[in-house]
Amino acid sequence: MNKMLVAALVAVGAGGYWYSQQGDDVSASDNAVMAYIPADTPIFSAQLQPFPIKSYINSLSDAYKQSGANSLGEWEAEDDPRAQFFLSLTKSYLAAMQDGETFINTFGLAENIRSYFYTLGALPVLKIEVANAEAIWALLDKAEGESGLVHVAGQLKGVNYRSYPLTEATDEEQINLVVAVNNSMLTMTIDTSFSEAALLETALGVTPVERSIVDAKIIEDIIAKHGFTDEGISYINHQEIITALTSTDGNQLARQLTKLFAMADEDPFIELRSATCSQELSSIASNWPRTVAGYDELAISDSESSLSYRVVFESNNQVMLDAYQKMRGYIPAYVQDINNSVFSFGLGIDVNQMVPSLQAIWDEMLTPQYQCAPLQEMQAQMSQQSPAMLGMMTGMANGVKGVGLSVIDYKISEDVDAPEIESLDAVVTLSADNPAMLFNMVKPFAPELADIQLPTDGSAVVLNDVLPMPPEMNITAKMAVKGNHLVLYFGDKGEAVADKLTTEAVANNGLLAMSVDYMKMFAPLLTFIELTGEPVPEEFKSMKDYDMRVKVALDVDDKGVIIDSSVNSRATK
Repeated sequence: MNKMLVAALVAVGAGGYWYSQQGDDVSASDNAVMAYIPADTPIFSAQLQPFPIKSYINSLSDAYKQSGANSLGEWEAEDDPRAQFFLSLTKSYLAAMQDGETFINTFGLAENIRSYFYTLGALPVLKIEVANAEAIWALLDKAEGESGLVHVAGQLKGVNYRSYPLTEATDEEQINLVVAVNNSMLTMTIDTSFSEAALLETALGVTPVERSIVDAKIIEDIIAKHGFTDEGISYINHQEIITALTSTDGNQLARQLTKLFAMADEDPFIELRSATCSQELSSIASNWPRTVAGYDELAISDSESSLSYRVVFESNNQVMLDAYQKMRGYIPAYVQDINNSVFSFGLGIDVNQMVPSLQAIWDEMLTPQYQCAPLQEMQAQMSQQSPAMLGMMTGMANGVKGVGLSVIDYKISEDVDAPEIESLDAVVTLSADNPAMLFNMVKPFAPELADIQLPTDGSAVVLNDVLPMPPEMNITAKMAVKGNHLVLYFGDKGEAVADKLTTEAVANNGLLAMSVDYMKMFAPLLTFIELTGEPVPEEFKSMKDYDMRVKVALDVDDKGVIIDSSVNSRATK
């Protein structure tokens, strides 16, 4: 039963992923769906503008489209009709992914769609615009025929729906997957024997809620505060979740949990529902109220897609935000170049500010003398440690602002008898106020570096005597001081990047960034593995054909902690 419930939740929740893949300006208040989404929903994700799903599918590489085909083994062996039902749907999904036209025809979608995922307390609701309801019913009929799972037809205030059992008929409580299409909107949700009847009415769009997210102006406020485009918005409301855990009737989720715990005759959160814990946890949640997300860029055609998506962990704790911002270091420009490298990584830390900033964060977390037992325990554990000890470790790194590395290009020889790296273009950097001084400080601890004198004019020294390279590899390692950067580089492309650093000023511009080009990384690597005769891991085989570039960055500003991600993909030629 547990596996079936998980499958159902995945089926409903998978649509939540579409928020990250889904233009005319339309206010949230103009969208009729929003009237049925309560303001106290803890989780919300919506594609507010029509997303070009057909073009998006076309823009993906063939290998990526079929990346899930090898994960069906466990379900194939299941003889439970419910497992076979979801297996059939998954197979239909993978078959439909061959191109955009097949995909929209299989699922009855228009070329551009809106989608919504949210919860009514704990119950998930997925809504997707459809152009052909008959395609949905045909898909479900096919799954029923292949699995033996039979639906029960139902009607609620004029809306017809199908109900698929997820529990055994003999179970005391029943859980069902509900599927309906009404007014060109597919709805999938969970209905239970212990749910309030009004929940299904709201989920199916026949009974609006008393106070919706439109009434609360949540979407507009998020867009205005964070500068997202209005194409898609998502959030997790930490305050509503804490309210649910620390009260019996503070919101819809709290009331549902209270009823569920009463049925189980056990309340795992009873300690948190004391007045003291409720107040202290609510105070923490008010400082970290939400995780919000939205688009900064969305450009999709049949041949290529580019998406930039930003997640913000909102914070009102100015002490912590100030401390995190002071720790920000320098991320070189080459690390942030998604198009001209195999793999890049940058860590930006202002070492001079790291210990005092961590101490400020530590003190802030210990300053409220919590009375709530779980919080007291956390503080007791923290009080036994101190970031000040890091000062001894960071003393020799005075003035360091960040480190970075990039594999720009590499080639592996096709010698079957002895495959090896034939060429390498790469760069490793240490950015600091005085990189030459730091290099000289390290010399006593690395005797092999003792005789190396780095020129002050930026010219390089060859390190092949220090870093022995087999002559057949034809790789030369060089080191130079380029402005505020100590640079170790390989190859002509590495040298070009190193030279640009001469005039690149060090600025506190981030905490962490990394990027990868799947095709550039895995194609030579898998060739190497094949030449050695070793078996290629199944999960790696298709990655060499992923024409996809991904970049992720971590930063902080006066609104919170930020994860910024960009994805670029191209169709198989």
